[in-house]
Amino acid sequence: MRSDHPSWRLRLATGAGLLFLHLPLAIIVLYAFTTEDRTYQFPPPGLTLHWFEVAWQRADIREALLLSLQVAGMATALALLLGTMAAAAMWRASFFGREVFTLLMVLPIALPGIVTGIALLSAIRLAGFEPALWTIVTGHATFCIVVVYNNALARFRRTAGNLIEASMDLGADGLQTFRHVILPQLGSALLAGGMLAFALSFDEIIVTTFTAGHERTLPIWFMNELFRPRDRPVTNVVAVAVILVTALPILAAYWLTRSDETGESR
Repeated sequence: MRSDHPSWRLRLATGAGLLFLHLPLAIIVLYAFTTEDRTYQFPPPGLTLHWFEVAWQRADIREALLLSLQVAGMATALALLLGTMAAAAMWRASFFGREVFTLLMVLPIALPGIVTGIALLSAIRLAGFEPALWTIVTGHATFCIVVVYNNALARFRRTAGNLIEASMDLGADGLQTFRHVILPQLGSALLAGGMLAFALSFDEIIVTTFTAGHERTLPIWFMNELFRPRDRPVTNVVAVAVILVTALPILAAYWLTRSDETGESR
């Protein structure tokens, strides 16, 4: 007889998998508070908030953080615009090569980051431009669009087409229909897609390495600091900040798009 409750073996395996995934993160968080600045002594000799103060006072960290937030915000805005437009076109139109177009849309996030980075750098050089802020934003938008596109298209497919027809029959123009009919249907999906895109952009390093030039985002700063043992606690503090900035939007996006008991998305 089948039971709806998982067996203790399955629960144990699930717990072991979660421990394997999150134990390294817990170690990073723990040693962001240690009083020892050079070694990973366990248990830590003491706990302190001193390194958080040191990290906040460093101008290079604040500049890298501000640049990462700026890039993530701009890439997310661009992805929301282009990803939503592409999803609307795929929902409303039927044309030859539609499935190929879908494959091309998801390809940037499926390819290894180093391939995308080399391709973007080659295109930038061929166009005669130098890597700068806008090239980072463009590079991040290539994979952020995919996240928004998938969320928006899934919601479009659950939106009844007769709502738009009814709106038009009642005299609403295209802008009014979008504002009062389509946008409320897409709201949570776009918010979730935007949060996921922001989290992906904020901690992206492979594509950024090829498109940043002399700019230093927080992940690039973080990678450079890994080889300086004297700054290890500060590096751990920055790692905690990266974990929070990326994990919170992902959790919020999950909550917004999870299915409730009726099978509809929130």
